Amino acid sequence: MGKEICGVVLAGGWGTRLLPLTTSINKHLMPVYDEPMICKSVATLKRMGIKDIMIVLGGYSGNSFFALLGDGHRYGLDIRYAYQEQAGGIAEALRLTQGFVGERNVAVILGDNVFEDSMKKYADAFLDDDENECYLFLREVEDPESFGIAWLDDSGSIVDMKEKPNRPDSNLAITGLYLYSSRVFELIDHSVETIGYSSRGELEITDINRFFMERGLAKGCHFECHWADCGTIDALLETSNLMKEWGKGRWLPPMGE
Repeated sequence: MGKEICGVVLAGGWGTRLLPLTTSINKHLMPVYDEPMICKSVATLKRMGIKDIMIVLGGYSGNSFFALLGDGHRYGLDIRYAYQEQAGGIAEALRLTQGFVGERNVAVILGDNVFEDSMKKYADAFLDDDENECYLFLREVEDPESFGIAWLDDSGSIVDMKEKPNRPDSNLAITGLYLYSSRVFELIDHSVETIGYSSRGELEITDINRFFMERGLAKGCHFECHWADCGTIDALLETSNLMKEWGKGRWLPPMGE
């Protein structure tokens, strides 16, 4: 596996869980304490040592993203954009970035996910890993029935995963941060040919992750710092309050500040 890695932020969707707040603004532009939400996800990639980033937009507010982040040079980054015309799922959005990613590895983050600590050690380990081509970031949760859940063997390899299982004996939720080799695009094409779009009209990222698992190429990264999916009002409020308590300042300040 090559040693180069780029980043993709998925910032489409309509933010229906945040209505009516998202009636006139993309949810990824809403504030998480002192910064727009998108700044937190971009900063997560930057903390991992990634500077070449593509943001996949959808819906409206495209000009607002560019006004905020531009081409990234103010933040020491190179940012480009793609547009997903219709909601077709995470895997479809990622597929739009194939020309940008090329033969590189890619870190993919959902734009509403916030991770308290740096995940750089996992990115470094991934680039040195000659056995796995997919790292999924896992966090213990109290209500596993509400999440996609993974099971690990003693070596940390993922041996099973299920969406919102009933009374599972694992509580390791699959979060919205993924590390992939460029093989991910081959597997997305395979999913289109063999499984197709789900009943909700999406190419499911769970199918892609399962393909990696079935080939013995998926590993779980079990972390313990705070993680939040800020796609709900309660999570947005809780995470904003935590940001204030942490007192770490802005995660993505312009260069020189």
